[in-house]
Amino acid sequence: MKAHAVKLTDKVYWVGAIDWSLKEFHGYDTQGTTYNAYLILADKITLIDTVKAEFKDELLARISSVIEPEKIDYIVSNHAEMDHSGSLPEMIQRIMPEKVFASKEGVKALIEHFELPVEVNEVSAGDELSLGNLNLSFIETRMIHWPDSMFTYLKEEGVLFSQDAFGMHLASTERFDDQIKPGKIEYEAAKYYANIINPYSNLVAKLMDKLPGLNLDIKLIAPDHGPVWRSHIEDAFKWYRQWSKPERTKKALVVYETMWHSTEKMASAIAEGLIEGGAIPKIMPLDTFHSSDIVTELLDAGALVLGCPTFNSALLPPVAAFLEYARGLKFRHMMGASFGSYGWSPKSVKLMNEAFENMRIELAHEGMQTKYVPNDEAMQECFDMGLAIAKKLTNTTQEG
Repeated sequence: MKAHAVKLTDKVYWVGAIDWSLKEFHGYDTQGTTYNAYLILADKITLIDTVKAEFKDELLARISSVIEPEKIDYIVSNHAEMDHSGSLPEMIQRIMPEKVFASKEGVKALIEHFELPVEVNEVSAGDELSLGNLNLSFIETRMIHWPDSMFTYLKEEGVLFSQDAFGMHLASTERFDDQIKPGKIEYEAAKYYANIINPYSNLVAKLMDKLPGLNLDIKLIAPDHGPVWRSHIEDAFKWYRQWSKPERTKKALVVYETMWHSTEKMASAIAEGLIEGGAIPKIMPLDTFHSSDIVTELLDAGALVLGCPTFNSALLPPVAAFLEYARGLKFRHMMGASFGSYGWSPKSVKLMNEAFENMRIELAHEGMQTKYVPNDEAMQECFDMGLAIAKKLTNTTQEG
């Protein structure tokens, strides 16, 4: 196939692949993605990461537009997940590099994934690797977001190869952040953080505190997905600091699923109460909004108000699935509350409250439920519930 590399600096080229067809990634609704790999033209020519297995030919074509692939001396694996290492065995067979490098856990992961024809060399935090005229150093980023994850820094060119951190699932021919609308790039970066990185926010916060002390002159951030950062590097750092140490705001998400519109009516009344109390509600019905977009909104929310009717003495499947998805992402900075209608078995509020407790989310209200269709009295109770949540939310944010 015919494909060209993209020059990032005098010595660094993007040689990755664009996946236009990816629409779902482990429950995350995507707009396609890129699998980024980078070629360093040093005395020791080095490839940073590879691509998903089925995109190997695109990777080889882009490399071949710059050099013959067999001239590559080193391969560095920053992350062993299959969308970055899937083509590694075939690339090694084709190139037969002098050496392959990975973190300590990366060596283990690659051995457990593949039968590689070469030994993988272990590198540790602070180690340096001479490429002759250029130098790489390594930064441990364990569990951001796999045990093997690490950053690689190319000192002379100021390029930070950040594996999945600072990435986004976005298929695009634009290779740089400033070629994409600012609002779009912030949203896609936030969505990626919320759906991939958020469970490890405590480690992200420590990394963001640590980075300034490393005295890196970062001119480009080159992640494994999405565009390369060159104009909004400080924004990317600011957002990661903010998302890793979230604070409650007056924003309250009202998320629900309904059967015969009763829970939907309750949601509207609760939202009116939230407004009256000074909160800022955003209504997101689950039949309209994807769970991955809803959890993106949780990054800067102060409360999640969740509604569901009782269904077979349980929750409707979309609500149950949303709760399970959100549970794994570990959003704990916000408050929670639940509501819903029922016919003959009032179970949904109890089940949602238990889910909040298991997620270590503070309850802002004991919950509200009504039988069949909410009457005027029930609607007033819903309004009052929204008012009470807003008051608690406002007091909490003011204290913060």
